Amino acid sequence: MTPKRLRIATRESKLAMWQTEHVAARLKEANPGLAVDIVGMTTKGDRILDRPLAQVGGKGLFIKELEVALADNLADIAVHSMKDVPMELPDGFAMLPFGPREDARDAFVSLAHTTLASLPPGSVVGTSSLRRECQLRRAYPALVIKPLRGNVNTRLAKLEAGDYDAIILAAAGLKRLGFGDRIREHLPLALALPAIGQGVLAIEFRADRADLAGLLEPFVDPAALAASQAERALGLVVEGSCEVPLGGHATVMGSALVLEGFLGLPDGTRLVRERAEGESADAAKLGRALGERILARGGREVLTLLAQPRQ
Repeated sequence: MTPKRLRIATRESKLAMWQTEHVAARLKEANPGLAVDIVGMTTKGDRILDRPLAQVGGKGLFIKELEVALADNLADIAVHSMKDVPMELPDGFAMLPFGPREDARDAFVSLAHTTLASLPPGSVVGTSSLRRECQLRRAYPALVIKPLRGNVNTRLAKLEAGDYDAIILAAAGLKRLGFGDRIREHLPLALALPAIGQGVLAIEFRADRADLAGLLEPFVDPAALAASQAERALGLVVEGSCEVPLGGHATVMGSALVLEGFLGLPDGTRLVRERAEGESADAAKLGRALGERILARGGREVLTLLAQPRQ
């Protein structure tokens, strides 16, 4: 039975609210008479802005409070950027992608420079991601990579204040907030594999709520589902978190799926990158196989080095 009222838990950042309002509008359009309440929450990840996520517990900091609201029946569903969701959901929870995937690539944003390659040596580039740091340092070792936290508006303001010569953000978030014109260059996948699930909207709910699964099913894009299954299976094998420089991207073309993934060290001195092709129906199997290949071809050594105490 379709619910008559839906409570949506969300972070209160502008991007999170845009995503939630988008989901709410689509659901109400498809289900006349459905009442929707938005339950805004501030997560631990939103409150701690003075340290990189890798130092304070990883990406799960952005969703834990939302999952508690679902478990305590204070909300029915939660809207996430899939890239923020840990690879393993807690017992009793389910997740589905919502709608087609937005642009998954990373975006180069700068006031004075048009491309990443045009930055002079010593230029300061801001990012909060070890994944981006690893790939940037490997390709452009003369750049200075500095941490950058905060929501999209905050990060753009720090660029405009002159704290950075350029910043790297997810293209999807910029486009959803109407800042697509700030993108000077979309970083090619050959240079920068995005975060697992980047550009995918995800809806989390309690696994025992079959009514919610039925409500959401019409909005599940098959390509986004296959891509997210492949990428998250890869991440689960390779132990992906904010503490591990890991990227993955699946391209779905009909029944065919191409998956690329990498694992590296933050300083870019070690990077293992592999590619696999298969059927989209076997997305999760393909992701697991690619993860095992990355580990076998140097990834285990990378994880061992990452586990050592930092000097």
